[in-house]
Amino acid sequence: MPDIRLPEGVGFHADDNAGRVARALASTVADVLASRLEQASRASLVVSGGSTPLPFFKALSDADLDWSRVDVVLADERWVPEGDPASNTTLVRNNLLVGRAAKARYLALKQPGEIPDQGLEAVRQALSVLVLPVDVVILGMGNDGHTASLFPDAPELPEAMDEFNTGLVAAMTPESQPQPRVTLTRAVLAQARFTALHLKGEDKLDTLRRACSALDDVFAMPVRAFLKPGLEVFWSP
Repeated sequence: MPDIRLPEGVGFHADDNAGRVARALASTVADVLASRLEQASRASLVVSGGSTPLPFFKALSDADLDWSRVDVVLADERWVPEGDPASNTTLVRNNLLVGRAAKARYLALKQPGEIPDQGLEAVRQALSVLVLPVDVVILGMGNDGHTASLFPDAPELPEAMDEFNTGLVAAMTPESQPQPRVTLTRAVLAQARFTALHLKGEDKLDTLRRACSALDDVFAMPVRAFLKPGLEVFWSP
C-alpha cells in the first residue's frame, strides 16, 4: 500500500495492476448504478476523458445493467468537433458506449457554436433531462491539481468553483490549454451520490500528496474540493 495520508473518510484502493483497478472500479460503479435503478426510473453517470479510464470504460461497457435507463455525460469537454482527436465525446462513444452500454442515453457537452459561450445555452438544454444530484461521478486529476476542466489558471475558475453557483456548466479558457472547454460546475460534481477519483502513475500519487497537504486552498488545486468524506480513490502505478 503506498504511503499516503488521505483526509478522514476518503477510501483508497490500490493495486499494482491497472487492469485490476479498472475492473474493481467498474464493478463498484455497476453496483451503484444497479442499486439506483432499483429505486428510480433512471440513473446518471458522469465520466472523465483521457487515457486512464479506457480499461475502466471497457469493463463497465459489459456490465449487466438496464443501460437504456442510464444517462451518461462527461465531466468536461474540449470545445472541438466530434471526431477530432481531442474530443472526449469521441473517446466515450468508441470505448464506453459500446456493447451493452450502447443503449445508454448520451448527453453531449459539445454543442454548435464557435466558442463555448455561444453554445452554453444549447448545452444547458441538452442537460435539462439530467436529474440532480447525479448518481455517479468519476473524476481524473492533472499534475497541476485540476479535475474536470476546473483549471487553476482559468479566469472563470472562481465562478465555476462557487459552491452556491446553481449553474450546471461553465465555459473555461485556461491559458495552459490549447482549446477552450466546457465543464460541469463544482456544485454539480460535488453533490454526486458516489464519487471516485481514478488515477494512474507515481506522478499522480505525488500530486495527490500535495493536494492533501493544504486542503483549504482549492483554487491552487481544485481537486482539493473533492477530497472529502465519501470519496473513493482508485490508483495503480
